[in-house]
Parts: sequence; C-alpha cells; structure tokens
Amino acid sequence: MKVMIRRSTAGVLSAYVPKKDLEEPIVAQEKPELWGGTVTLANGWELALPEMAAGTGLPITVEARRLSGGSD
Repeated sequence: MKVMIRRSTAGVLSAYVPKKDLEEPIVAQEKPELWGGTVTLANGWELALPEMAAGTGLPITVEARRLSGGSD
C-alpha cells in the first residue's frame, strides 16, 4: 500500500495512507534510521517499510506492507 511518511514541525513522524484517508503518528520504529524495518502506528497497525538510503528526505511516499494490527 502507498504510505506517505512525513515529519511535523514539532518533529513527530506520521504516516498517511491515502486509500484509507488515515493519518496516524508513528509511535515505535524498529530501526533508528526508519528504512528497512517496521514501524507501529498509534492505531496499532504495524507496517514494513522498504530499504532506502540513509538521509532520504521527508516527506516521501513509499510502498509499505501492512503486517498486523488495529481495525480498518
């Protein structure tokens, strides 16, 4: 699924899923650099993010895979 990852002016990472019109803060991430690991959204969804180069700029739209969590 397409997911846009962005950082707010307060420094909080969030994920927006256009297909679901859903935007949730990222509350946990497997890797400090974000890419190539999993992230957990505030609604309980767990997403696998693709490998990207360190220093990849935000906002960016990526193809993520939903692993588990929360209701639609």
